[in-house]
Amino acid sequence: MPVYSMTGFAAVACDAPAAPGASPVTVHAELRSVNGRFLDLSLRLPDEWRALEPLLRERVGEALRRGKVELRLGLQQGGADAFALPAPEQLGRLARLEAHVQTWLPQARGLSVAEVLQSCRSNAVPAGLADTVLEASSRGLQALREARAREGQRLAALLLERVQGLRDLAARAQPLVPQVVQRQRERFLERWQEALQGTPGASALPAQTLQERALGEAAAYALRIDVAEELGRLASHLSEIERLLHAGGEVGKRLDFLIQELQREANTLGSKSAALELTNISVEMKVLIEQMREQVQNME
Repeated sequence: MPVYSMTGFAAVACDAPAAPGASPVTVHAELRSVNGRFLDLSLRLPDEWRALEPLLRERVGEALRRGKVELRLGLQQGGADAFALPAPEQLGRLARLEAHVQTWLPQARGLSVAEVLQSCRSNAVPAGLADTVLEASSRGLQALREARAREGQRLAALLLERVQGLRDLAARAQPLVPQVVQRQRERFLERWQEALQGTPGASALPAQTLQERALGEAAAYALRIDVAEELGRLASHLSEIERLLHAGGEVGKRLDFLIQELQREANTLGSKSAALELTNISVEMKVLIEQMREQVQNME
């Protein structure tokens, strides 16, 4: 199953059945989507098609799960906006209404052609056109899903590249950990001895007691600066991210949570670092993780 982005665009056109001798009628569907926490659909369609809105919303909900989506539907007839040919009864009714108003309000201006056409438009979807509108929306949704899948594939490749970069940094840090711990342990013991030599009355304590206390403090300090556990958890999170990306589907929210966990481990690595090398590795990890966060925000 592919990984889907929440960013995409699609535009399709469907020809509607036309009566013999009538101008060709085309329904246009345009969809665009950007990232969003939930599915937020905005419909832009002629008022006379509002009866189709519940069905359109249902179809979008079946096709998409997250993202801010805009669906625009329009009608063209003979290359221009379609207006139904006014019936004589409609024109007669408008003429009587206009005459009645101007009897009481002589200064009122007459109706324009655009106002007459707008008033004569039906509030119902023309016969045989509803199926074309739904077909255009379905084809548009399919094209949008394909566009989001292509973008999702690109995002997945970028994330896998960053995952490998984090693994390389962790591999650089792994051999440094015991060296840093041992070096800091020895430095701690040296400073401990210096502190004892400058402390009055320390010589009165048994040497074995002082040695055991020094070793205990050194071991506790070594545990505080040991980041092997953080590196292990980081590797586990990276493996889970790779699994989700290869499995596909709706992985955006789970990836977002894992990115937060990666950030936590990188921060801990930096705060516990007792060597410049590990500090630099932590900074590089944070840069890669932030890049991953930006990409994950666009995934469904």
